[in-house]
Formats: sequence, C-alpha cells, structure tokens
Amino acid sequence: MTSKVLIANANIVTEEGVVSGGSVVLAGERIESVSPSSAGGGSAADVVVDARGGWLLPGFIDVHVHGGYGADFMDATPEALETITRFHSGNGTTAMLATTVTAPHDRIVDVLKAVRDYRQRETPYARLLGVHLEGPFISHKWPGAQNPAYIVPPQKQWVEQWVADYPGLIRQLTLAPETEGALELIAWLRGRGIVVAAGHTDATYEQIETAVEAGLSQAVHTFNAMTGLHHRKPGTAGAVLSDDRIAAEVIADGHHVHPACIKLLARAKPADKLILITDAMAAAGLGDGLYDLGGLAVVVKDGVARLKEGDSLAGSTLTMIDAFRFVVEKVGVSVPDASRMASGNPARQLGIFGETGSITPGKRADVLLVTPDLRLERIWIGGREVEPFRK
Repeated sequence: MTSKVLIANANIVTEEGVVSGGSVVLAGERIESVSPSSAGGGSAADVVVDARGGWLLPGFIDVHVHGGYGADFMDATPEALETITRFHSGNGTTAMLATTVTAPHDRIVDVLKAVRDYRQRETPYARLLGVHLEGPFISHKWPGAQNPAYIVPPQKQWVEQWVADYPGLIRQLTLAPETEGALELIAWLRGRGIVVAAGHTDATYEQIETAVEAGLSQAVHTFNAMTGLHHRKPGTAGAVLSDDRIAAEVIADGHHVHPACIKLLARAKPADKLILITDAMAAAGLGDGLYDLGGLAVVVKDGVARLKEGDSLAGSTLTMIDAFRFVVEKVGVSVPDASRMASGNPARQLGIFGETGSITPGKRADVLLVTPDLRLERIWIGGREVEPFRK
C-alpha cells in the first residue's frame, strides 16, 4: 500500500499563485492533490501534518554546488557524495548537479564515474541529476578560485568521449565562450540537450551574443568572474542583463553580489530566467578554518571563503534555504518569486519541469514546509521525509 501524507493549513506556492490555508496530499513518490480546503482533496491519509500557516514550497534544485560538510564532489568517493547530498538535503535541496572544478582530465573522469555509480544506488537524500562541468575550458584572465594550472582550451574530443561513455550524465558545462573552439563545442552540446553556460570569461558583449546564437543559454554566478558592465562596453554582465535568452545564476549570500545588484538582476531578467545557486564548497556547514578547493588553499573566516593566495572569493558556505531567505528578506523578492528562482527555473533550464520544480499533482513529491518566518521545518524528497540540518 502507498503511504499518504496530508499537509494541511498551508500557504501553498503553486505556478498559478498562492493557495492560502490549503492542503496537499503526497501519495508515495508523487503529489496526489492540491486543494484549497484544509481537509485535503485526496483519500484518507496515513500521516497528517498541520502546517500552521507556513509556506509549502517545491524542493530546491541547485545546479551549481561543489560540496558541503567537509566533502567535495572532486573527492569522487561514495562517502563524499553521500555526505554532500545528506547535508544539502537537510537545507532544502531535493535535487542538484554535482559540480566539478578545473582539474586534469583523469580527475574529471573520476567524478563522472563516481556520480554514475552513485546514481544507481537508492538514497533518501538530494538526488544527483547529473554533473555540471565548471571548467577546465575557461579564461586564464578570470580563473577566480579555479586552479589556473589546469585551464585548457575547449577540447571537443574530450567531451565527445565523456558523453559517449556516460550518456545523459553531463547536464551543464561552463566555459569561456571567447576561447578558440568554444563556439563549435557550444553548438555540439546544445544539440544534445546539455546546458551551456558562460563563466570565468573575458568575453565582450558581442562575443556573448555570438555564443547565444550558437546555443549558449546560461551564465554562472552572474557578476562574478566575468567582464563587468560599462556604459560603452556592456561586457558579459551587460549581455546577461539585457538578453532575455540567457538564464542568470546568482549567489545570494551578501558577499558575492550586493543586494542592490541582485535587485537589478531580478528586474532585468524575465521571471523564468533567474536561478539561485549556492556554489557551496566543502566548508559549507562547518566552521571557519583552512580548506581545499581544487588543490588551492581556501581560508574561511566569518563564513566567507577566500583563496589563501590572492584573496579571491572561493565558492561559498551558502545553503539554498539561506539563499532563498536572503532574497526575500534583503532583496525584497516575494516568496513565490524566490521559490521560482530556487525550484521552477532550474527545472526548466534542465528540461525536467514536467517532473519536478512545482507543487503540481502528478509531479514528484519534493516538498518543503517553511515557517512564516522562513525557517525550514520539514522536508520530503520523493515522498520520504528527511531531517532538516541542525548545527
């Protein structure tokens, strides 16, 4: 028998609007019903949860996350992947892309193997939807916290082999579109349904526009590690702000981007083209100290991660619930809009919105209960309840 959960007295964020004081029935791995009545629209439930006026949101989808709680996807071990998915699921992430850093060819292959094998296991934690390759095809001028020793021009033959060996696993690839061979690779990737993003790039406005014509559709951590906006040279940032075809990731932690610039981005982008990410590294969930990111030493102080040499920001210690809360409380984004940025929009970019990313009957039961003051209270992933992370 399929177990059913009735969540009543909730403010349910749906694609059509907020259902106030309504209820949702989860039946096994799926959402069975959404009802304006607190009594629910489904059959008798095995478990009844009183939301007490809290927000019911679709689970967060993080397309750009490197690690957490002491583990990094580059570790390429089952234990590391379990640690990362467990930590971030406890902070509201119900699905994610395992994100690499610029590294040698064989290290990237190790991650692909590890994620492929891990996805064959049953896990109650955040689902690994696939892999986001961030680098190594980036600009030497904008390495950020990527190891410059391993930056190489786009190697189409590498990617062709990886896609052949691990079909369906690579879901996003970040590169500098101005580099030699990038446009050919962009078109090839787009033809296979892989999201191509600009990042760590010295591209001009015109070069980004050319790349969009070739199939580029996203920008990673907007404003960070890219050419900035100038009124005579719009740069990568100007292209991201003005071209409605580009989905913009943003790290909403108050350190990477000023709230005013996030507000500007939110006003500039269509409602379905702004995506919250964490860009979290292994230090997320832990205290200050010395950490490693792609072979580079990172110092975390007061929750801010910076390279020990050069002082560049090095990923973040952010979680998706904190990013969600930040854009609501500090930027002034509405709860439904913030939910779209954290769930629906990444699902659309990945082509999985028919399966997840909103509270809709028939979709996966990836659901979050958040208190009126935006504390994460309860989490369901595929209908199974997961404990929130508590420090």
